[in-house]
Amino acid sequence: MPFIPHSESDVRAMLAAIGVAQIEDLFDEIPAALKARALQHVPAGLPEMDVARLMRGYAAQDAGVLNFAGAGAYEHHIPAAVWQIVTRGEFYSAYTPYQAEASQGTLQLIYEYQTMMTRLTGMDVSNASLYDGATALAEAVLMAERCMKKGARRVLVPRSVHPAYRKTLRTIVDLQHIEVVEFDFCHAGATAGGIAADWLARQDFGAFTALVVPQVNYFGVLEDVDALTDWAHAQGALVIGVINPLALAVLKAPGQWGAKGADIVIGEGQPMGVPLSSGGPYFGILACKQEFVRQMPGRVVGRTTDLDGRAGFTLTLQAREQHIRRAKATSNICTNQGLLVTAATIHMALLGPEGLRRVAVHCMRNARALRERLAALPGVHVSFERAGFHEFTLALPLSAGTVIERLADARILAGVALDEDFPELGNALLVCATETKTEADLDRYAEALGRALR
Repeated sequence: MPFIPHSESDVRAMLAAIGVAQIEDLFDEIPAALKARALQHVPAGLPEMDVARLMRGYAAQDAGVLNFAGAGAYEHHIPAAVWQIVTRGEFYSAYTPYQAEASQGTLQLIYEYQTMMTRLTGMDVSNASLYDGATALAEAVLMAERCMKKGARRVLVPRSVHPAYRKTLRTIVDLQHIEVVEFDFCHAGATAGGIAADWLARQDFGAFTALVVPQVNYFGVLEDVDALTDWAHAQGALVIGVINPLALAVLKAPGQWGAKGADIVIGEGQPMGVPLSSGGPYFGILACKQEFVRQMPGRVVGRTTDLDGRAGFTLTLQAREQHIRRAKATSNICTNQGLLVTAATIHMALLGPEGLRRVAVHCMRNARALRERLAALPGVHVSFERAGFHEFTLALPLSAGTVIERLADARILAGVALDEDFPELGNALLVCATETKTEADLDRYAEALGRALR
């Protein structure tokens, strides 16, 4: 909010009108032990002019930085028309589409988004949408439990899934008494960096509800999705695919994995027209097979015709009780990042299937070219040789944190250090190259890394 109009006297008058002495009294139902005494690392308040100066300084620090970091937040070119359209009042201020008679434009756009996502994922139905990719995974696990009703309340998750997704999953489903069983990725051989399907087949996990399969995984490696999907189905479990929607422009759709396809698909929609903006906001993708649609969280828009044959759109399969049932609701959010879904829909419509494929191919070519350049440097090795999309993992002779600091002096964001979440990988750096990088950019990175390692 750029301007807060309430004076101290206004605040006192409002508090008096509702019968409390101070704002803190509005939160008296929260136990004192749960309240933060102070916000660490947050400076004291500043006047408006000083805040504006501070933010301009931060923005200047970001300008001109060559970005090779990914790990779930990707720099892509967004056509200028996307946000020019998104910020029109008709979209920008359309908060909710509940009143169908007043929201036909928004409802039509959401319907078109769902159609595009089902075509990308190969699934029967898509919602629109969820908070982000990480919470979408938790929602998918809760959904799988409702669909199966088998009493196992256990889900298998490989460590090759994004660490933030796994942490978020545990935070949400632990209180639902669902056991998250993590298993390791393969560290050697042809399947290094991914899930070894033959190893998985020899394990006895007992009964479980679902297997989570990332494609592409956190290390940038492609998984053997066909074998993993068939194995999970043979155990009587569902398959939850974790995808990058841009990668699906060139990879097999989850609906085609194995003999029967994935059952639920989730992902982060940020690569589709959402800029990197100080860490957010993002939006979560969730799609599924038709047989599970009544357990799907979030909004679903349907298309129908009136008595005169004219097309119309309305929310469907959405019980109003969802918003008052708290822990028993099928969704953790109502607003569902609708503005970002609008951006993604316009972005996909402008690029079209061929445009998305070209972007994805360009990403793969840049990543392969950069990987070859960096692997030729003394002491640098590619951690996993399996095929990937636009990310890869490097083993370095120095700590990844040191390399990141040294390249920052050259205005290059080198990547993401993996030592905190994967200490067994040693000095490992996750590097990303999207279609935004030129040959000169790749050369600049390789030269800077070479100097940093001397």
